[in-house]
Amino acid sequence: MSIKNQVQLITYPDSLGGDLRKLNLVLDTYFKGLFSGGTHILPPFPSSGDRGFAPLTYAEIEPKFGTWEDIKRIGEKSPVLLDLMVNHISAKSTFFQDFLETGRKSKYADLFITLDKIWPDGIPVQADLDQIFLRRAEPFSKFTIRQTGEVESVWTSFGKTIPSEQIDLDIHSPITRDLLEKFILNFSKNNVQMVRLDAVGYVIKKRGSTCFFVEPEIYEFLDWISELAHSMNIDLLPEIHSEYETQFRLAQKGYWIYDFILPYSILDAFINGTFGRLKKYLRERPHNQFTMLDCHDGVPLKPDLNGLYTHEDAQKVVDVCLSRGANLSYVISPKYQDEDGFNVHQIRCSYYSILDCNDTAYLAARAIQFFTPGIPQVYYVGLLAGENDLESIKKTGEGREINRHNFTLKEIEQAIEKNVVKKLMNLIQLRNTHPAFNGEFEVGSCSDKDLVLSWKKDEDFTELVVKLEPLSATVTYNETGTQAIKTMHL
Repeated sequence: MSIKNQVQLITYPDSLGGDLRKLNLVLDTYFKGLFSGGTHILPPFPSSGDRGFAPLTYAEIEPKFGTWEDIKRIGEKSPVLLDLMVNHISAKSTFFQDFLETGRKSKYADLFITLDKIWPDGIPVQADLDQIFLRRAEPFSKFTIRQTGEVESVWTSFGKTIPSEQIDLDIHSPITRDLLEKFILNFSKNNVQMVRLDAVGYVIKKRGSTCFFVEPEIYEFLDWISELAHSMNIDLLPEIHSEYETQFRLAQKGYWIYDFILPYSILDAFINGTFGRLKKYLRERPHNQFTMLDCHDGVPLKPDLNGLYTHEDAQKVVDVCLSRGANLSYVISPKYQDEDGFNVHQIRCSYYSILDCNDTAYLAARAIQFFTPGIPQVYYVGLLAGENDLESIKKTGEGREINRHNFTLKEIEQAIEKNVVKKLMNLIQLRNTHPAFNGEFEVGSCSDKDLVLSWKKDEDFTELVVKLEPLSATVTYNETGTQAIKTMHL
């Protein structure tokens, strides 16, 4: 197993210095040994859009980012995690371009989901469409075949353009499975030790279903791809945005899952002034999770938090976040919005900004994340306590750019001198090295204005105490192997 109980970094290939070679330099120069748990490099492949998430292929690295040798070098020091968008591939890929040229005669035609694979006559039934959990207005796009002039409709779960840039793959097709096997084999040859299955919840298209996390078919696919990856010494992390019951069922089957509930729950605690809901969640959640506060998209709300919030509390969190510069993405399907119309999918922001650039609140939030059982991931903007990048939104018109600032080497050098960043790096070091984090976890009993989290293993211990009134956060721990007590005030 390459998954270590230590902190991982999440970054784009060009966001810390400009390319993969610079990323390696930054890790060695400014954060040496800090991310021994691994580095999640967001898609470094040739792509036609969605900042890498519309890949043309996984066989190559985008030349402006570097080469596979750069990936190998980073992987020599700590595990590398890359994405595999098992649900889709770029419309500009050689595979789909061949299909666009010759249609059903293409050797790649069976990679894709033409509508006759779902409806025998190829005509969608409205009752079926109404059941689908949509990520765009329609789950398919129309394309004209160049040689014949025929119009083909193919499944496209994602994409903002018409037709979409992201073409869904038919994971039941032998040619698709052969292609996925080749991609994973290439990862293995290039020192990739972990793979995130991005958008895996959408891979099953079944008439009369939501076409999202369709059970039991989804488990059949996950079992197949897991066995394949493990045969190449690669660990998998399925990425599923869904109700917590769905996530927990996946965890019960032994898969790692993302804790998409924690980021909002911490915001809720600070904004609504109570740790009550967070404590209840921390006592019930499975431990085989990757934890995060921020990422390249946003803080999840619906459907991840369905059943875990009241409209009044959620609206207050959303309103405060908006007042601090955040923007929102929404659930498209009316069927999957709340009865009162609440439809916030994600809150897009810098986590530091959303906590009002309050160093104590931010460090307390990170400490809660690190004390929560699981594998912590720190997004590069959060690592540097970056603020909302409103200029990037103005330039691109893309709301997610608020938390995707590319840092120059000079900006990195300036950021690591900030007190909040220095304290965060100390927290990461403690989380990586203190033996208590491999022991027993406990949520202490206290007022809902306070939070006490502790870990204990043999004679080693560490404890986090966060108070809301007045705001304070303190970590206490023993010096490893001794009875000497250390205190870290955040």
